[in-house]
Amino acid sequence: MHDGDEGAGPAGRRKDARRNKANLLEAAAAVFVVQGVDAPVREIAARAGVGVGTIYRHFPTRADLIVAVYRHQVDACAEAGPRLLAESPSPHTALERWIDLFVDFLVTKHGLAAVLQPGAGFDALHAYFLDRLVPVCGHLLDAAAGEIRADIEPYALMRGVGNLCIGADNDPRYDARRLAALLVAGLRRAG
Repeated sequence: MHDGDEGAGPAGRRKDARRNKANLLEAAAAVFVVQGVDAPVREIAARAGVGVGTIYRHFPTRADLIVAVYRHQVDACAEAGPRLLAESPSPHTALERWIDLFVDFLVTKHGLAAVLQPGAGFDALHAYFLDRLVPVCGHLLDAAAGEIRADIEPYALMRGVGNLCIGADNDPRYDARRLAALLVAGLRRAG
């Protein structure tokens, strides 16, 4: 075995498996955006460049796949907050960009609630969502404190954005991102 052979040893195989699983989750999320969570598994497999058996090996049921995609998207949204704060010209710009990602996440969960009925893990997923994303939103709000009103609670902002996303499923002309941008612009301090 050579030092440069990533996939040769057990650690390399685990790294490849994690990368393959992440690619699979990205492919499933992309297919769900277009076709909803009832999309054929073969479509997801084709987009990921794997066989259908690989999907079932990782995710024995459709609900397992949906939950994994949801958690993966929550994690990506949570991890984006600090990165956006470091890369953006201002904390308010970072907040705007993060809210755009949050809107994208919310409007692309086609059919999730219908699949994950209470008792099927939805309560745990909702808690995971709140535990991961409310602190990130709070951190962004704290960083933008000099630019925005001081009375904004992270959960209230996220709830408001979520409510603005509700109409996106029923009307192709409905622009949830634009509405959320108006909300975030309204957070700026007057003067």
